[in-house]
Amino acid sequence: MIFARFFHVISVVVWVGGMFFAYMALRPVAAERLEPPQRLRLWEGVFSKFFPWVWTAVALILFTGMAMLMMAGKPAMYMMLMATTGILMMLLFAHIYFALFLKLKRAVAAEDWPVGGLVLGKIRKMVGLNLILGLVTVTIATLGPLLG
Repeated sequence: MIFARFFHVISVVVWVGGMFFAYMALRPVAAERLEPPQRLRLWEGVFSKFFPWVWTAVALILFTGMAMLMMAGKPAMYMMLMATTGILMMLLFAHIYFALFLKLKRAVAAEDWPVGGLVLGKIRKMVGLNLILGLVTVTIATLGPLLG
């Protein structure tokens, strides 16, 4: 149980922390200081490095979360809510990766900056939503046991 919880928490920290950094620190600076071609190339590179970590985190969160739910017997309501928001996050990430990120990669490769900008804007909104869900999920995980 302790190993499952350890890998679960570390994976959440990597994923949610990475989204927080990207959204709250990197995004505003890139928008302020880089022209669209450089900004789009930067994001394509950042996502190419970050998304394999997210896939690893998603796999570990899903595996360890399901294992801990099974070990819990009858899971508490907060655990089920945490699992639900976590699954929503995973589905949003899959959409970002398979639909939007692939379009961004094609736009950058073709140097189609207007299309790349539109796609990056959609990714920004989806990451923002996923960040909010992630922070809510962490709050549920932290406060749920205290609320009974």
